[in-house]
Amino acid sequence: MTNRRTMLKLGALAAPALVLGRAARAQEWPSKTVTIIVPFAPGGSSDIIGRAVAQRMTEALGKPVVVENRPGAAGEIGARALARATPDGHLLMAAPISTFAINKALRPNLGYDPETDFTNLTLSVTTPNVLVANPKQVEANDLKSLIAWLKRSGARDSYSTSGVGSSDHLTMELFKQLTGTGIAHIPYAGGAPATTDLIAGNVQLSFQNLGFITPFIRDGQVKPILVTSERRHPLLPEVPTAAEAGLADFVVYSWQAMAAPPKMEPALVRRVHASIVEALRHPSTVAQMDRIGFSIVGNSPEEFQAFQRREIARWTEVVKKGGIEPA
Repeated sequence: MTNRRTMLKLGALAAPALVLGRAARAQEWPSKTVTIIVPFAPGGSSDIIGRAVAQRMTEALGKPVVVENRPGAAGEIGARALARATPDGHLLMAAPISTFAINKALRPNLGYDPETDFTNLTLSVTTPNVLVANPKQVEANDLKSLIAWLKRSGARDSYSTSGVGSSDHLTMELFKQLTGTGIAHIPYAGGAPATTDLIAGNVQLSFQNLGFITPFIRDGQVKPILVTSERRHPLLPEVPTAAEAGLADFVVYSWQAMAAPPKMEPALVRRVHASIVEALRHPSTVAQMDRIGFSIVGNSPEEFQAFQRREIARWTEVVKKGGIEPA
């Protein structure tokens, strides 16, 4: 009995010390270089956001924060590295909707679980997609006439995407399911070649991220039909939303988020999360993102996780209904 009482007393004394130790470690972070994994090649949206956050964090923390590109397997290589890393806050990841949601919906043998194998920190930014058409080959200028055109000639036409399982791919598949239309999918290795072939007339339609496609719209190389946001976007105020065009319940965003390895201590999660959100909301970051059509979010880990669950459920349904298979 005496030994048991002694152990309980020691445990009671140790608990506050353990909590203080964790809090101290959180306050000491970072103790070395922080690396932000981007699981894709340089130059893409994840890379742009990762580097913007890294720069602001470096300035605020006084310790180097660097980006390391680890492309491969549709983002899986970088994601698996994060899932296996030590949860000390010195390895983070900036990645898109595919890494955090679509891969789980599309790939049954995925080597990580985005809901359980990460400490998900925040939804970084969102951007809507724009449905665009080749102006010389598609006579339609609005949704009603486009649906009529697709039902009349869509079977012999095609649409381009930045790859199987990309946001623009699943956005078009959802569009087809909601409108009862059909058009063939031609995947490319990125949004740039997908848009090049759209302009050339090798494909007729495409959904592309607003920031990327806006210059081509302004130059008249493609024509917009609708934007997938709740409200019209300041970069394209003349383009109607899907709801305005006549398609209810068609709000789709491509998004980027940040995560850490699993089982990170709560105090450290709060410290790292606060640093990332501060970097995202820095005026220079906001201005940079505005220019390319991204809206800063910077929500809580709990809010991001709830959003992620909804996105996984949504795209799983689209994948199953469309019979979509990974490339």
